[in-house]
Amino acid sequence: MSDALEVRGLQVAHGEKRVLRGIDLQVAPGEVCVLMGLSGAGKSTVLRSIGALQPFSAGTITVGDFRLSPGPLPRESRLRGLRSRVGMVFQAHSLFEHLTALENVTLAPVHALRWTRERAEEVALALLDGLGVAARAGAYPRELSGGEAQRVAIARALAPNPTMLLMDEPTSALDPARRGALGETLCGLARQGRGLLISTHDVDFARAHADRVVVLSEGVLVEEGPAADVLDRPSHAATRELLRGPGEAAPGSGIKG
Repeated sequence: MSDALEVRGLQVAHGEKRVLRGIDLQVAPGEVCVLMGLSGAGKSTVLRSIGALQPFSAGTITVGDFRLSPGPLPRESRLRGLRSRVGMVFQAHSLFEHLTALENVTLAPVHALRWTRERAEEVALALLDGLGVAARAGAYPRELSGGEAQRVAIARALAPNPTMLLMDEPTSALDPARRGALGETLCGLARQGRGLLISTHDVDFARAHADRVVVLSEGVLVEEGPAADVLDRPSHAATRELLRGPGEAAPGSGIKG
């Protein structure tokens, strides 16, 4: 695996509101990069733009030799090069409730990638086993715990063997022990050569597992660097605001929750 992610000058507008105002971002193979910022900073919009789920108005997004350009989203048939390189895990896991865990993981390989069902199931079972949920392959999402559902969603994203994994608030439904276990799992994926870009409010998770932290504020990248440097010695007011935690915002900071 050798595909890097490069985002240059990314701008997104909703009507007259500029959500992203020129984001430059890189994620190297094998790197765990955490994207942080208060609610409304633009973190999810960055991930959705990279995953071709959100059109953007300016800039470029490159993964390996696949490039996204500004304007309307391309037809899905023209995004196969991206879909094979980038997997995404949504905040609410978004598993199909009428399908078992195994069926959720095999859905895209069978119907989008045209794999045989036998191949898809073999890969899916191996992924579920590696993530510690093989015994839950026949369970429906409503029968899974939050941690189990999150791991099934990761298996689904990994089924096409992407080089880059995007995750939106992956620890939001997990207790501290499961957050730690998830972090170890994600670091293991990075050691395999995958790049990971993770949006989170979870400072402890970022401090424990991120190689690099990138902080957004009101659609602008305001600080980035090694996790320990950014989180223990923040240089920007927006980062200090983030680290204060809920209910401790400085009066008149202008930063929206």
